[in-house]
Amino acid sequence: MESVPLSLYLILALLLFSIGLFGALTKKNIIMILICIELMLNAVNINFVAFSKFGAVAGLTGQIFSIFIMTVAAAEVAVGIAILIALFRHKESVHISDYRTLQDS
Repeated sequence: MESVPLSLYLILALLLFSIGLFGALTKKNIIMILICIELMLNAVNINFVAFSKFGAVAGLTGQIFSIFIMTVAAAEVAVGIAILIALFRHKESVHISDYRTLQDS
């Protein structure tokens, strides 16, 4: 059985990162922006694991960094959703255009 080449992992990560970046820059819904940021973080995880597997010195470094990134992403989602709920209670909207300033209005 043949192994998947490094180039396919990198192409997959490039596609995921590009979709996430496009979505984060163009979407108006804050929840969709958070999901797109998660896509970008997952693309980085694929790169870390692929380079860890195919690197000059194969080791667990990429997997360990991926676990740290997943931990930070989970914390980011928890804090982001908490902030989003507080903002939704204040403005009753999840569209980014409704949040021009942080002042009360």
